[in-house]
Formats: sequence, C-alpha cells, structure tokens
Amino acid sequence: MVGAFWADHTEHDASLKVFVAAHRKSAACGIHSLAEVYATMTALPVRPVLAPEQVWLFVQQIAERLTLVSLLEDEYLRTLSEAAERRLSSGRVYDALLVACARKSQAEIIYTWDVKHFRQIAPDLADRIRTP
Repeated sequence: MVGAFWADHTEHDASLKVFVAAHRKSAACGIHSLAEVYATMTALPVRPVLAPEQVWLFVQQIAERLTLVSLLEDEYLRTLSEAAERRLSSGRVYDALLVACARKSQAEIIYTWDVKHFRQIAPDLADRIRTP
C-alpha cells in the first residue's frame, strides 16, 4: 500500500489502481499493515519528509476502504510458532502474519510486491499471490 500513496514508488500506478478499485465488501488487509504503512512512510528517505499527520491520513483512507482483518491471540501465537518451526526470521514474520490474515479472510487474491517470499511462506496459496 505504500506504493499506492507514495507517488515516487516504482510501482505507484499499478498499486494505486488496485487500491482505488478496492471496496470494503470485497477487499481486506491485515490490520498490521496499517502500522507497516505508517512506519515505512514516516521513514522514507525523501525530502521533505512525510509528516506523521499526512501519513495518518493515508492510514485512515486504508481503514475506510478495506476491511481490516486481525488475528485472535491463539491465531497470532500459532502463526509465530509456525514461523519459528519454519525458521522464518526478520520481516518474514510480518509476511507470515499477513498470510494468516489472508487465510482468515479467505482471500481469493493476495496482492504483494514480495511475491517470492509470500509464496515461500504459503506455497498452497501460490496461485492466489500476485503483484497488483
């Protein structure tokens, strides 16, 4: 979603197109994505820097347009346990949490610019994982 809001992102047009076409009844995202968007966009190496207030407006737009999917405590812990068993480290754990949210929402399409890692985490969903 960073690509949808950051005009200089290499995949801005494709990201924005998918985001604008999304609606709460048919599109969702893991609630953790809100924090990732906020953290990433407030740390972009751009001048002028994006103000937290501006990034908060982006986050609000995501929350208004998409259904937010959160994991229950046992789902979250199970996902982390499986990540540890599979020796996933660093940012891959966040990808695993997003895949768990996609499973929970029964997503038909999972959009990401990190197709390779998502497919490694969820090979059974490989046909659903694609770029915008």
